[in-house]
Amino acid sequence: MVPTIGDLSVEDGQLTLNLRVNAEALVAGIDLDGLEDTDESDEAEQYDRLRAMAPAELSPLVARFADRWAGEVKIEAGGPVSLSFAGAGIPDSGDAGLPRHTTLTLTGPVPRAARTLTLHWPKGAGSLVLRQHGVPEPFTGYLQGGETTPPIALAGGTQQTGWQAFLSYIPVGFDHILPKGLDHILFVLALFFLSTRLRPLIWQISAFTLAHTVTLALGALGWVQVPAHIVEPLIAASIAFVAVENLFTDALNRWRPLVVFGFGLLHGLGFASVLGEFGLPQGQFIPALIGFNVGVELGQLTVIALAFAVVGYWFRNKPWYRARIAMPASAVIAVIGLYWVVERVFL
Repeated sequence: MVPTIGDLSVEDGQLTLNLRVNAEALVAGIDLDGLEDTDESDEAEQYDRLRAMAPAELSPLVARFADRWAGEVKIEAGGPVSLSFAGAGIPDSGDAGLPRHTTLTLTGPVPRAARTLTLHWPKGAGSLVLRQHGVPEPFTGYLQGGETTPPIALAGGTQQTGWQAFLSYIPVGFDHILPKGLDHILFVLALFFLSTRLRPLIWQISAFTLAHTVTLALGALGWVQVPAHIVEPLIAASIAFVAVENLFTDALNRWRPLVVFGFGLLHGLGFASVLGEFGLPQGQFIPALIGFNVGVELGQLTVIALAFAVVGYWFRNKPWYRARIAMPASAVIAVIGLYWVVERVFL
């Protein structure tokens, strides 16, 4: 799930918060905290109906929801700031298979004497990237549902330090793998099931890590841009390819790391598209980028550690391990990858 983007500004005692949200998911009542795919929710059918609506049909539903929901976004600035819904920008539905980005505008009066504010993001609303505007050294922060920002200086100057940006973006990268990165999880598991021996696994993970680090940096810098409708099916195809190859070989051949490196370039573009959705703090771009990448690596290593703890440690030396565990698991991963290819290309 792409996070909500919140652009915050205060001018002449008036606070404006523009939120780029998945309005249909919120109106449908989907709990977005930790959710990877809206199809997994109990409200998926209602969500799909809302997503297919034209803006004029959806607008009154969004307005009714936002009037109530504005009170759940709690801002304190020397006292509670009473937010009210000021309007919504709803684009055409376009591709019903992709989320529509609606802009909700919330406004409220801020006391003239206020020097700082905090924002509490509601539980169930998913993640939020909050960006302050109109001041020097603006605040940029990442919140999960139910979290509250540190005090934000209204005059500016609360921009994160390099170390703070690095630390704050580690959980962003980790979260993109666990729990939200099912496609990346399956790719790493496909690498694991080729062999649980350390040397082949290190070769593959090293090639994958190096490759996606390169394209993640290039994509985040805006030097390389590939549309998601091209990258996402190719990522799914890479999952299927590696899993199918596992069915025909039980050892690391000389060209497998090169193939994994190539697929890592694709996955790096996928990571970059996530960062591109909400950006990185301009003043601390490099530390935040490194922190995100570290979080991704920690997520991948956690996947491998869990796989080893659940499967590898107990069964890797059994004579039936490959036939009864590695090959069936690889076959399941291959089927899922192929399904995603079809879904992302044709559906």
